[in-house]
Amino acid sequence: MYTFSNRLKIVSLILIVLGAVLWGTSYFSSHHVTTEDVKTMLAEEASHGGHGDGHGAVADHATDNHDDHAAEDAHHGAEHADTSHASEDHGDKHAEHVMHQIHNRPWSALYVAAFFFMMISLGVLAFYAIQFAAQAGWSPLLFRVMEAITYYLLPGALIVLAIALIGGDHIFIWMREGMTVEGHENYDKLVAGKAGWLNKFGFAIRGLIFIAGWSTYRFFARKFSLAQDKAEVGDNRNFKKSFRIAAAFLVFYIYTESMMSWDWIMSVDPHWFSTLFGWYVFASMFVSGITVIALITIYLKAKGLLPQVNDSHIHDLAKFMFGISIFWTYLWFSQFMLIWYSNIPEEVTYFVTRIEDYKLPFFGMVAMNFIFPLLLLMNSDYKRIPWFVVMAGVVILAGHYLDIFNMIMPATVGDRWYIGMPEIGAILLFAGLFMLIVFYALSKESLTAKGNPFVKESEHFHY
Repeated sequence: MYTFSNRLKIVSLILIVLGAVLWGTSYFSSHHVTTEDVKTMLAEEASHGGHGDGHGAVADHATDNHDDHAAEDAHHGAEHADTSHASEDHGDKHAEHVMHQIHNRPWSALYVAAFFFMMISLGVLAFYAIQFAAQAGWSPLLFRVMEAITYYLLPGALIVLAIALIGGDHIFIWMREGMTVEGHENYDKLVAGKAGWLNKFGFAIRGLIFIAGWSTYRFFARKFSLAQDKAEVGDNRNFKKSFRIAAAFLVFYIYTESMMSWDWIMSVDPHWFSTLFGWYVFASMFVSGITVIALITIYLKAKGLLPQVNDSHIHDLAKFMFGISIFWTYLWFSQFMLIWYSNIPEEVTYFVTRIEDYKLPFFGMVAMNFIFPLLLLMNSDYKRIPWFVVMAGVVILAGHYLDIFNMIMPATVGDRWYIGMPEIGAILLFAGLFMLIVFYALSKESLTAKGNPFVKESEHFHY
């Protein structure tokens, strides 16, 4: 039986409080930024060759030309005065646009972190269901760890949906006022054409359906698993129920995960779409979830718990980490290569934006999610070394956080990104909440699913 130590509780609470303070400070400081502050900032950046350098150079060049022509001809001077006025209007609009990007950043950082920890839990739930549907014999010793991680799914998913709805116009451009109203200054014809799907009411209802379905399966799977522990020897009725609902859930999951990825991530860029996107997000959440199973299992082993878990179990988890990382890379490259090669403007702009403005996190994410797992986990012997698996796992999790970061931030904050207080604060906040909920769930029941008919096979598993 695992006991949730006071030390770990305190660490979790400290992370939550520290994260909330950092994020709250960044939120209030960013929302006090005005257009005048932005104009000053852009002028300073232009003088130092920063973000605003291109805009400053264009403005200076335009002003010089206007002065020259005004000296030559009065008629042309009047025209250029109008152009100068238009240039000032453009400058005001650009400053306002940058101000909105700065205001969006805390909300986007909060959303990225909330989604990242939620998708870990959802990925574990899918992995857990696959074990039952496949009647896998190696994994029952890890079921209590998986069940504890999925305990976070309901609160985590509700938080993601709440952030999306409360801060929606900071994250989802289609939620802004007038996007579907002809004649409104925010009117967007493409967004208006998708209004049948992209509307706040439908978004909320679909989100609640997703969460209800996932949580219902999680509740009954846990219930039947615990009931199986108390059943008489040879009575496998609860296990059979677990098998049947796992098979049904996986059908529900594959549909809802795809729709969730369209709603909660892809719609931040409502002009862009990819038919591979649902699978791509699935691969990211699946490998992240398996990685967290491995990390928590290794932690419990280090505490002298889970004595029957051996290096073959760790090896198999690391094998999944390696294999799904390769699968993720295949999906990433397939999506990128086809869009980049076809070079259709409304599609390729997604990657152009990320390569131009997010070069470090974009290519860094590919290195962390492909090259590192390839080099660290290809050797079979290394998959059995706990500290080596932990090192690879930390890199994989950081890489998939950057993956979500790259999906959200370019559409919400543009080139006004960096890893600072809002990002670090949001990560700490949800990491603390995740730890608090997961380790509390671990302490509620025995760490061994002793009634599972395959538990003996799992105890004697060697590879």
